Amino acid sequence: MSSTVRPRLALVGDRGNHNERSHPVLDEILPQLDLDYVWVPTPEISSPADLAGFDGIYVVPGAPYHHQRGVHIAIRHAREQQVPFIGTCGGFFSALMEYAQNVIGLPEAQGVDEDPSVLEPLIMPLTCSYNGEKAPLTIRDGSLLARIYGRADDVEEIFHCAYGLQTGIMTAAEQGALRYCAWDSDGSARALELEGHPFFFGCLFQPELSSTADDLHPILARYLDAVAARAALKVTR
Repeated sequence: MSSTVRPRLALVGDRGNHNERSHPVLDEILPQLDLDYVWVPTPEISSPADLAGFDGIYVVPGAPYHHQRGVHIAIRHAREQQVPFIGTCGGFFSALMEYAQNVIGLPEAQGVDEDPSVLEPLIMPLTCSYNGEKAPLTIRDGSLLARIYGRADDVEEIFHCAYGLQTGIMTAAEQGALRYCAWDSDGSARALELEGHPFFFGCLFQPELSSTADDLHPILARYLDAVAARAALKVTR
C-alpha cells in the first residue's frame, strides 16, 4: 500500500467493549502500516461531519455498541460518499440494518439505531455456530470477495459469531445494490458487499484476527489499498 499522502482511517467502535479480542490486534498491526488511524467512539458521532477527512471507515466488532445511531451515521456517510468501508461481526449487522432502514425502508428496521430493543426480536442463533473454529464458505461467483480470494471455492474462515438475523429480514434486506457474497454450510449469509461502491464490505468473520502487519488477510489488504487510493486522490483535486 502506498500513496503520496498518509491515509487516515477511522476505527468506529467502543475500544475494549465486551473485551473484544480484535481491538488489541488492530492496535498492534495498524501502527506498523503506512497510515494514520483514530479510534472514534460511537457516542462521539452525531453527524457526518464527525467523519470528515477520513479516507476509510472501519466498524470494528464489539456490539452492542454504546451508541448505535453513531454507527449508522458512520456507515451511511461511507455508503453515500463512496468512502471505503469494512465492518466485521457487529459491523456486518450494522451495515445491513443501515441499508434496510435508510435505503429500502423496511418497517422492521425502523428505529433500530435509536432503540436496541427493536432489534432483539430479529436476532436468532445460527444453526452453524462456531467459537473460534475454521469453517467452509460458499462464495458468490463474480463477487468482489471471489476476486479477493482469487477463487469461489475451497475457502475457509474462522468464526466467532453465533447469532444472525431472522431469515425474513435477511431476505428482504438484499435489494438493489446490496448483495450477499458468502454463505456458511447451512446457507446463512456470512458476508455482504455493495455493488457500484469502491469498497463496501461486511462479514461475520474477523479477518483482523488472522492478520499480522507482515501478512495481512487478503480482505484487509484490499481494503487498505482502497483507503490509500482515496487518500491519493486528495493531491489530484
